[in-house]
Amino acid sequence: MADVTGKEEVFREAMASGRIRLKPQTVALIKEGKIAKGDPLVTAEVAAVMAAKNTSHIIPLCHPIPVTSVSLTSKINFDSVEVEAKVKTTARTGVEMEALVAASVYLLTLWDMVKKYEKDEEGQYPTTLIERIKVERKVRGERFERNLHEA
Repeated sequence: MADVTGKEEVFREAMASGRIRLKPQTVALIKEGKIAKGDPLVTAEVAAVMAAKNTSHIIPLCHPIPVTSVSLTSKINFDSVEVEAKVKTTARTGVEMEALVAASVYLLTLWDMVKKYEKDEEGQYPTTLIERIKVERKVRGERFERNLHEA
């Protein structure tokens, strides 16, 4: 684990994004509120917040930090769902891992919620794909505001 003892506690913020490709029929079911397990977007958001707050338990050697805010923005497309996860803290180390974990768990939760509709005849997922998980931006000591709908 990196020694951050000498670093000062300052405001830090990171935003990560990602996308899951789904069958257009599955996306339509999400929009219509017809997913048997419940609302996948709400469930994914709760899972993402929980994941961000528990990142140091998931990623070895990741510092436990006081997460002060987790916000998620999603965008539903014809054959995909995109997410942006923004995480804030006042700490000695950044929150990019927390943002990446939040975006990843959001997308994994969506997959779990809709897998019934994504399987082919053999029980495989030939078109379902999680992609483009990345850190969009991180800042130290300043604030930024941006969401998917402005991009």
